[in-house]
Amino acid sequence: MATIFSKIAAGEIPSYKIAEDDRFYAFLDINPLAKGHTLVIPRQETDYLFELDDQLLADMMVFSKKVALAIEKAIPCKRIGVAVLGLEVPHAHIHLVPLNAESDISFSKPKLQLPNEEMGAIAEKIRSGF
Repeated sequence: MATIFSKIAAGEIPSYKIAEDDRFYAFLDINPLAKGHTLVIPRQETDYLFELDDQLLADMMVFSKKVALAIEKAIPCKRIGVAVLGLEVPHAHIHLVPLNAESDISFSKPKLQLPNEEMGAIAEKIRSGF
């Protein structure tokens, strides 16, 4: 059965797309820790990041770097934090979170509730720098 992330990458579930290619898809987290919080997934359904073959994992990191650099251009921040949890959705993914303080990447803090219009504007701003 397809994961929610596979359905998002296939366009079956709407998302705020940031970037994509034939192997990866990046989109805004709908429950962000910060404005610009983005998820990067492989199109290949794999539950655990470290189950990906070495080349795909390496390529996913390169793709994530390109996305992170676009986020930095669009969202004022000191750097982009990277997190891999992998417990909430059974599909390998990387969190890219704009950081101004170490506490910005705390997954226990309340998530932002942003209106659809703002999410769309953030996605467009990041896409324009990709």
